[in-house]
Amino acid sequence: MTDFQTLVTEPWDDYGLVDSGHGRKLERYGRFRFIRPEPQAMWAPASTSWAADGDFIAASDDEGGGKWHLSRDVPRGGWHLRWEELRFQAQNTAFRHLAFFPDMMPQWSWMRERTAEGSEMLNLFGYTGIGTLALAAKGARVTHVDASKKSVEAGKSNAFLSDMTDRPIRWMVDDAVKFAAREVRRERRYDGIVLDPPKFGRGPDGEIWRLEEHLPGLILHCRQLLDENSKFLVLTVYAVRMSALAIGNLLQQALGDLGGRIEVGEMAVREEARGLLLPTAIFARWTKD
Repeated sequence: MTDFQTLVTEPWDDYGLVDSGHGRKLERYGRFRFIRPEPQAMWAPASTSWAADGDFIAASDDEGGGKWHLSRDVPRGGWHLRWEELRFQAQNTAFRHLAFFPDMMPQWSWMRERTAEGSEMLNLFGYTGIGTLALAAKGARVTHVDASKKSVEAGKSNAFLSDMTDRPIRWMVDDAVKFAAREVRRERRYDGIVLDPPKFGRGPDGEIWRLEEHLPGLILHCRQLLDENSKFLVLTVYAVRMSALAIGNLLQQALGDLGGRIEVGEMAVREEARGLLLPTAIFARWTKD
């Protein structure tokens, strides 16, 4: 494995981490600003007064969830944002997110650099499809898999907003583990795989996903879908008591026979107020270059 790395999301026109501290963060999504809980922001904020269009109030740890308190100006049906050539919809979701994960931006850029015209890519736990569209824009054929029909439909809508409905994307509502196992039986192979799994989830037929329990088996399936000509596998992990070194070791054991290298580290977003880095996730990725 290489040295531990930090992948940093820098502000862009339609997104920025404005300020953070005292267990909260203030972000801008296009023309709107929102406050969300952020346990990792243990420091004091730059400003003691935040002006926002919405605030997510979390429930207790035992209950989970929470509720948005939004101004009248925030469109409940969402609004459009842009990253590079992609257009997509942001929206206040019941899970405190805004329908995409801006800290994935460095991963999107890294994968695009390794994507050639006609490459076969697999996006497991693909959510609303920004990563899928980022790869498709480089000429890749992408299989997008998510257990949520609503998320897959949002991905299709984002493809329409980006004028990419003609791109070769397979939109699949399916359980990631079962889908990967079927692809192994079909003897399919991919040039790249990206996994962004939740800590806990349910498949379309009630299948249970628990990260610590099911991730090792899924990685072994993914190994069988890669070969010596494949380019990368990217794994990101959120909201768990797990080390980047641990998931790096998992990839090293499963993919070590392919050669290449394993990189591990943290993902973070740079705060606009002071330049502080707010950690958001851990990652491990394999590449042949």
